[in-house]
Amino acid sequence: MDELVDLTSELLRRNDFRQDTYIRPTLFKSTEAIGVRLHNLEREMVIFAVPFGEYIAIDRGISAQTVSWRRNSDLAIPARAKITGAYANSAFSKSEAQLNGYDEAIVLTHDGHVSEGSAENLFMVRDGVLLTPGVTDDILEGVTRAGIMELAAAELGLPTVVRSIDRSELYIADEVFLCGTGAQLSPVTSIDHRTVGDGTVGPITAALTTLYFDAVRGRLPAYSHWLTPVY
Repeated sequence: MDELVDLTSELLRRNDFRQDTYIRPTLFKSTEAIGVRLHNLEREMVIFAVPFGEYIAIDRGISAQTVSWRRNSDLAIPARAKITGAYANSAFSKSEAQLNGYDEAIVLTHDGHVSEGSAENLFMVRDGVLLTPGVTDDILEGVTRAGIMELAAAELGLPTVVRSIDRSELYIADEVFLCGTGAQLSPVTSIDHRTVGDGTVGPITAALTTLYFDAVRGRLPAYSHWLTPVY
């Protein structure tokens, strides 16, 4: 891990990136052979970095559709890991939602519980309680998700309830937001043409957004261990 951090920092310095930048390290099998196995093959790594703005809207809120596609089951492909081939599931979901006029997709598990967005973890707030699906709901074990849970507990005194969430619960939620490396925190203000809460960014979402950006931009010393100086 230390070597990966060092290589990533060097990549940013060589390109003189000093703005928000998306970084994607990818480990892949490089042996030139036909077949489907993973064992006894050479592997290599590439690190991709590109200056990056908002992936989806942060301030105004977005619309989301619960799509017909279902999230990959962990019994078929490990959902908790970022596996390149699994992004086909995300792409089908995102395209369905956007072609239907929505900004983002919400994907359900095979048994109909809420899993996550097309490429983001999901949180909801109801009656002042912060909730998010657990790893048994075929979610990615997101780093941003873990950070949000830490901030909510430590800074807002708001522990996160981790449990399965029904689709209908989203319709009566006070707040819903998505989070991820690219998405950061993105409030969802309507789902399936139903307004979430009063249709604006909710107070808990707004507070967590401020805390998150303060933490990742070095304005909260208590979270300096999240950061790695590049220059």
